[in-house]
Amino acid sequence: MFLELIATFVAGIAAAGLVMALRRLTGNRLARWLPPVAAGAAMIAFSIWSEYSWAGRTAGGLPDGVAVVDRVSETIAWKPWTFLAPQTTRLVALDRAGAQRNPDAPGVALFDVYLFERWRPTARRPQLIDCAGAARADVTEAALADPVAADWRVLGAGDPLIRAACDS
Repeated sequence: MFLELIATFVAGIAAAGLVMALRRLTGNRLARWLPPVAAGAAMIAFSIWSEYSWAGRTAGGLPDGVAVVDRVSETIAWKPWTFLAPQTTRLVALDRAGAQRNPDAPGVALFDVYLFERWRPTARRPQLIDCAGAARADVTEAALADPVAADWRVLGAGDPLIRAACDS
């Protein structure tokens, strides 16, 4: 967050510097108010770009075997442009490469689900996924000991989490 604030200021200073250089080259024919306006516009533009590109940059930085299964976009009242183009603020990713299987429960696998949210730390949630029943369960001691005892939530075969976990 701090580095992004620094980058925002640098964008503003760079834009103001460019406009100031243009003013000099044109013999001060450009208005005196243009450099601060350019700085403000550059900082706003960089902030908007940073917010909208966060999801793509985060997804692009995931290692092989980790797939984004859901993107949550929302509109935010204090960002009126999000009513025209909703902003992705959360990602759900599944670690397919790290799946663990138990021979005693052949249809059930243990996956790590990662929850990414803008300006918050990443959360890891281990999940049991039953491909045959198209269901998931939070990992507990009881669920690991006996998957039948888990609190299963039926999601349906079309759910993105089930498709990502089971279509391999």
